[in-house]
Amino acid sequence: MSDVYETDRYVGEYLLFHYGKPEEILPWEDGPAAALDFPVRTVGHFSKGSVERSLDVGCAVGRSSFELGRTSGEVIGIDFSRAFITAAEKIGAGQTLSCQRLEEAGEVTTVNIGWPGGTNGDGVTFEVGDAMNLRDELGKFDRVHAANLVCRLPEPRRFLSKLASLVRNGGELVLATPCTWLEEFTQKENWPKGRTLDWLKKELANDFELMAVADEPFLIRETARKFQWTVSMVTKWKRLDP
Repeated sequence: MSDVYETDRYVGEYLLFHYGKPEEILPWEDGPAAALDFPVRTVGHFSKGSVERSLDVGCAVGRSSFELGRTSGEVIGIDFSRAFITAAEKIGAGQTLSCQRLEEAGEVTTVNIGWPGGTNGDGVTFEVGDAMNLRDELGKFDRVHAANLVCRLPEPRRFLSKLASLVRNGGELVLATPCTWLEEFTQKENWPKGRTLDWLKKELANDFELMAVADEPFLIRETARKFQWTVSMVTKWKRLDP
C-alpha cells in the first residue's frame, strides 16, 4: 500500500477537499463548482431516513463519516492512513487544524479547517484499519459507504468479499470509484477484466441487488492553478436476504 497518504501534503489536500470553503478551493468563477462537496454528495445516495449503524471504509479525513452521523446512531470511520485518522479525530474533537495550501513556486498559504457546520459528531468514531482485512468484531451495519477506495486497494476482491458480512439484510451499500486503476496501488492481475461496473456486478451478484448508478465529479486542489477534476462512478446496492 502506498504511503503517500501519510504525508503532510496529502493530509492538507484532503482536509481542503473535505472541509474547505468553496472560495478556498476554487476561486475561479469559470471553474467546475459542481465538483465541490463530494464527500457530502456520495452520502446523499443512501435512502432517506434514520438508521442505527453506519460504516465508512476509506473515510480519509472524515467528512463522509460526519455526514453519515446526521442520520445514524453510530458511525465507524476506518482508513489505512494513520495521518488521515488523526486529522479526522481532531476535527471530531472540535479542534481547528491549520494546513499548508501550495500556491506556486514553493509559496504556501495557511488555511484553518474546522468542524463542518450542521453535522453531529456524537456517535462517530475513527480507527486505523485495512479494508482488505477488517476486524471481525465490527458487526453488521445498515449502511456501508466506501468512496474512491476500491481502485486503490492491492487486492480489491478481498474487500468486496467481506461486504456481505458487513451489511444487514435489506441494508444499503454505496460504492464510489473513479475507476483509475494504477499499478502503483493495484497489480494488473487484480484489475477488472473489462469495465469496472460489469466487474462489480459480477463480484456482488450473489449478495446484493444493484439499485442505481450515478456519476459524481470531484475536485482536489493541488496548487492555485492546478486541480484534479475527476468523475467517480457511484453505485447503490441493497443487501439481499440469504
